[in-house]
Amino acid sequence: MIADQIQISERFLAVRSQTEKICEPLKIEDYVVQPIVDVSPPKWHLGHTTWFFETFILVPNHTGYQPFDANYNYLFNSYYESAGARVIRTDRGNITRPGVKEVMQYRSHVNHHMIEFLNSNYSTSLNSLIELGLQHEQQHQELLIYDIKYILGKNPLFPAYGKLNETGEVLKSENKWLTIEEGVYKIGYNGRAFSFDNEHGSHKTYLNKCALADRLVTNREYLEFISDDGYKNFRYWLSDAWEWVKENHIEAPEHWHKVEGQWNHYNLNGGLTPLILDAPVMHISFFEADAFAKWKGMRLPTEQEWEVACLRYGKIDANSNFSDNGKYAPQPAKNNQLYGDCWEWTASAYRPYPYYKAPEGAVGEYNGKFMINQMVLRGGSSATPRDHIRPTYRNFFHPHLRWMFSGIRLAKDL
Repeated sequence: MIADQIQISERFLAVRSQTEKICEPLKIEDYVVQPIVDVSPPKWHLGHTTWFFETFILVPNHTGYQPFDANYNYLFNSYYESAGARVIRTDRGNITRPGVKEVMQYRSHVNHHMIEFLNSNYSTSLNSLIELGLQHEQQHQELLIYDIKYILGKNPLFPAYGKLNETGEVLKSENKWLTIEEGVYKIGYNGRAFSFDNEHGSHKTYLNKCALADRLVTNREYLEFISDDGYKNFRYWLSDAWEWVKENHIEAPEHWHKVEGQWNHYNLNGGLTPLILDAPVMHISFFEADAFAKWKGMRLPTEQEWEVACLRYGKIDANSNFSDNGKYAPQPAKNNQLYGDCWEWTASAYRPYPYYKAPEGAVGEYNGKFMINQMVLRGGSSATPRDHIRPTYRNFFHPHLRWMFSGIRLAKDL
């Protein structure tokens, strides 16, 4: 084998192993629960990430390969119309069979044949597709952490996920500002390493002079919004947002619970615990982020402003909080938090960049068809693998969602 093949084989096994490691603290009953449509059962994630390699790598390219089970294409296809029929998303929790044992056998089967394939004289032109599969699995590792937290956080007993690293020193920080001068800037990915197609179409953008806060909004600050009847004053809310607040009786971030007059939150590290006031507020919808910014007399940054600020001020250092740290929770600011801790809502709709073209074939369904009715988030979170993020990475979610690790960075015009 050549060096590149050895490297990709080792990376394949490392990524696949990490997915299973995330699931190790679970009880067998935890693997099948689907409390809401946005949460997929952990067992489904294990199957789907395996299906990706079987369907897009092994079946069309590995001579003589036989699918592990013909029914799995139907069970574990997510949204790829070109790959055939699939179980609708709301029914993933109904897949009680195959069991966890069989799904783990499926993973072992595909892993074995993938390593066999990678050790053969396969066409290295497939390396970019294999890397896409690995990046895709890393995305699902993050989703797994979100979903596990939601599953356990809605359990009446609020069980802890496991003994994780402690949250560390609590630091208070006054808000300072990262200035962006007026001018024309280039954004979008233009390198040679891996990137998703929605980052492509590197182009110039004009920005007025502005500033972004040098840290994320904290629980302490968000409590002031709640105490000032922020959820009761329609003036801060967009029309759709105000209807969402009223219809769903929203009065605090997801996973917050008032116990004997004090706010607590469900924390993977310890179950139901008191808020760490100087940690970033998390599980915030775009609706809430936008309302909070208006209450502060400020706004959310555009994704263009965020990327320019990150390119100038952002760096990954020893204080950057990613999933590799094993905390799975945002930490009080020790740097400017442009990377890690919480995904940051921007004021930008998720739309294609100039010159964007979706790839041919099934992988063309990966990003492009979702470029409607969603908002862009930037920066990664404490559930994001450290090697998975970059300044141009564009995450996206519908504006009402908040089970993911999402937070707020303020911006203002100068």
